[in-house]
Amino acid sequence: MSTPQLPMPQQAAPAPSWHTAPGASYTSPIPVVRTHLGHAIASEWTKIRTVRSTIWTIGVFLFLVFGLGLLFTFVVAASDEELGGDSALPLGFAGVLPGSICVITLGVLTTASEYGTGLIRTTMTACPGRGRVLVSKSIVFFTLAFVVTLVATSLVALFQVSILEGHGGRQPTGGEWLKATVGISLYVALLGLLSLLVGSVIRHSAGAITLMIGLVLAPLVIALFLFSSSLEGVRQAMFEYSIPNQLSIFYDNSLSRSGPDGWDPLWIVLGVTAVAFAGAYALLEKRDV
Repeated sequence: MSTPQLPMPQQAAPAPSWHTAPGASYTSPIPVVRTHLGHAIASEWTKIRTVRSTIWTIGVFLFLVFGLGLLFTFVVAASDEELGGDSALPLGFAGVLPGSICVITLGVLTTASEYGTGLIRTTMTACPGRGRVLVSKSIVFFTLAFVVTLVATSLVALFQVSILEGHGGRQPTGGEWLKATVGISLYVALLGLLSLLVGSVIRHSAGAITLMIGLVLAPLVIALFLFSSSLEGVRQAMFEYSIPNQLSIFYDNSLSRSGPDGWDPLWIVLGVTAVAFAGAYALLEKRDV
């Protein structure tokens, strides 16, 4: 009798090389790239352009700048009033002042909203360099606010000058054009950047927005009701350094005959923003998220 032949056992597949070769290192097929500021800027640009708050705030900003600026222009054009040799550019102030509130709101939301939703933890995990996060947010927001404001104010200024050319208005000088477009855009963008930094310090959207709107409107409103002669110096200083008066200086239409003039408001807000940036940077490195 023949003995049955049992099936030969199959040989096991060879183990991966990192198991069979002790000490061998594993190489990931995914390329490892050292991150830098450009990656953080790309991330912040993706976030700011894909959230609805950006679309709404910029949309309302453009509506106010274009709507109020052209409305006042058409009212003057429809009346018999002559500009008396003045430039038509100051009419743009009507839309820029309320529009700046939109930029302030967007600046606060750029940082404070992440603390409210908890997204800041994900942001800091992806980019442990906290200073890099703050710098990238500042660059992206400032660039966006400056470009949008520059385009809006330039188009409105062109419409105003062309429409009111036959109403006694003169052609603005190169310096007036520069201040009413580039100058005012830099100021509004820096004001929004200051709001971003305040939002980073307070970490609460409603509180930071309330504080910034109060900073813009409260000094001028309070100064209107300071009737005592002993407070005349305080009243005058509030008029001169209030945000509305600083904005009007770029249109050569200051509310007071003394105080800052020319490009002084830009240097003032730049200095305040630099101090706020240093404080926000220090607190961000020190506090927990």
